Amino acid sequence: MITNILFGSGLAFSAAIQPGPLQAFLFSKVASVGWRRTLPAALAPVLSDGPIAVVMLLVLGQLSVTMQVILRAAGGLLLLYFAYRSFMQWRAGEVVESSATDKLPRTLFEATLVNLLNPNPYIGWGLILGPAVVAAWREAPSEGVALVGAFYATMVVTQGLLIYIFGATRWLSPKIRRGLLLVSAVILAGFGVYQLVVAGGGLVGG
Repeated sequence: MITNILFGSGLAFSAAIQPGPLQAFLFSKVASVGWRRTLPAALAPVLSDGPIAVVMLLVLGQLSVTMQVILRAAGGLLLLYFAYRSFMQWRAGEVVESSATDKLPRTLFEATLVNLLNPNPYIGWGLILGPAVVAAWREAPSEGVALVGAFYATMVVTQGLLIYIFGATRWLSPKIRRGLLLVSAVILAGFGVYQLVVAGGGLVGG
């Protein structure tokens, strides 16, 4: 169970600190209305990912074990690609800036909609989180629940902390955000290799 908890937590942490539509929205919201009013929007992934997770798990459940292993290997390669992209952003010193003057959603519902229309949750559940949850569930239902629980708990807590830090300092310094990119790259690379090793073992065992 510890392995699944670590996998879910590490993946969520990397996803939460990655620049993207939802993070840009959250930071811009903090800049315009403050961190206290923005904090509930950290729950947006929990609300938006529910329908996505159900659909993806139903589809994955109908696939053969071999196909699920292949998807898991594809997810490992995708994580390595994300790690490479984060590393290149870190190397180039790229950080995402967000403007408080942008016309952005102002409610938790609209923040949820931002994430629902973001392709990342679909990719994540289809190629990374979904196959991992199915494999964990086959070990024991509690393993699958632990993985999903760790993922979303870490996601909400991490985004909540980023919202607070951003609001308290009025801005995350470029140096800090660049450092987070490197941390994300290392974590993603590690889990990418882990996914490939597990998938390789599944293919050999199958």
